[in-house]
Formats: sequence, C-alpha cells, structure tokens
Amino acid sequence: MNSLQVRVWRGGAAGAFQSFEVPRHASQTVLDVVTHIQRALDPTLAYRFACRVGMCGSCAMTVNGVPRWTCRTHVDKVCDQEKLEIAPLRNLPVIRDLVTDMREFFDKWARAKGSFQGSLTRKDHFSNIKPQSKGRVQVDAAIECIGCAVCYSACDVVAQNRDYLGPAALNRAWTLVKDERDESNVERLRAVAGDAGCHSCHTHMSCTEHCPKQLSPTAGIAGLKREVALGFLKGSL
Repeated sequence: MNSLQVRVWRGGAAGAFQSFEVPRHASQTVLDVVTHIQRALDPTLAYRFACRVGMCGSCAMTVNGVPRWTCRTHVDKVCDQEKLEIAPLRNLPVIRDLVTDMREFFDKWARAKGSFQGSLTRKDHFSNIKPQSKGRVQVDAAIECIGCAVCYSACDVVAQNRDYLGPAALNRAWTLVKDERDESNVERLRAVAGDAGCHSCHTHMSCTEHCPKQLSPTAGIAGLKREVALGFLKGSL
C-alpha cells in the first residue's frame, strides 16, 4: 500500500509541524487523512468537523498553503509528490493544533450589522418579493455563504489590518442592503463605511477565488462601495 507523508500543525500559535505517515487510499479526502491520524496515530490531535459533505464548513483548514474545506478536498487534487501540509486557517487565533478561535470572525459579522432587521410582526402577511427583481437577483447571487471563514483566511487585507471586517461580513451586509424588507440600511452602511469597512478592500479577489460556494464577496464589496457613495451624495450618511 502506498503512503502519504503528512505534516500537521501541532500546538498553538508558537507550535510546529509534526510529521506522520498515512496510508494512501482511492478517493481519499484531506479530512480522511486528519481523521486517520487522530484515530490511529495520535488521539490528542485537535480538529473540527461535523457534516463531512460540504454543508457546515467547520472542517476548513489550510492545505498546502491554501484555505479549503477538507471534507470536499480530495488528496489527488492537492497532493504534491505524495506530501501534504495541513495547518489551521490563517488570520484567526489558534486554539490548539488545527482548531482556530472563530469569535473575531463572527464578531465582525455583528459589527457589520449582519442580522436582518424587519418591520413586520408574525401577525402581518408575508412580504411579496418578486424573484426576478433586481435586488432579489443580487441577493440570490451572494446569500449562500455558510460562514466557513475560508475567504477570511485567504484575505491579505485581513492579514495586514486586523480591524478590517473581512469579506464574509461585508458580503452579508451587502445581501441585507439589497433586501427591500430590511429597515436598518442607514446604520448598516455607516457600519461598513469606516476605515475597517468596504473601502479597505484592495480587490485582490482572493476571497472570490477560494470561496467553496463559488460566491463573489468582491462583487458584494464593490456594491457596498457604490451604496456608501450614493448615501453620502444623498446626505443620508
């Protein structure tokens, strides 16, 4: 049986890579590799996973320098001469081994006013939104984000400016700005207009390139820039 030479990050931010030899199998995913190490070689290895089918995003790690969902990443696609290097996501504090602290990622969603604020109550009729309306089409193109933080890990602006809200939070803000039912867009645009907001994006496209859901946070951030500019011109911001 062939084998893989795998280097896995161990410890916290000041940790180091540890080498393992893992059996090679057909249709093997990177998550399969990590699971084998934890179950058969070193039970102390810490990592996250849940669904295993690309729905939760909790298994995201850095594989050979690139942020990916490990459950949907086949070793065949990323293996470099039967070698793998697996590390925690970049731009997030490391708790231990392959586990990162996601609090700042989700805190930035909150700072970007990433929660829906409607005016209707459960006693009111549902809002009728035409699926073909321009705003709804723009929302549909960006709404499938599951908060896996792959884009956040890939973002060079986050690496240089830790206050930057990041592509996921800004993409979420964009979907709410274009949702005609939401009532808090002035506050939301103010939240994303500052130095840590949409204008800090350098349009490197890393978030769009690496998004496992094939979304384009770059496009949403560009839309926010336009909306903020219009808000200033209209005097509402």
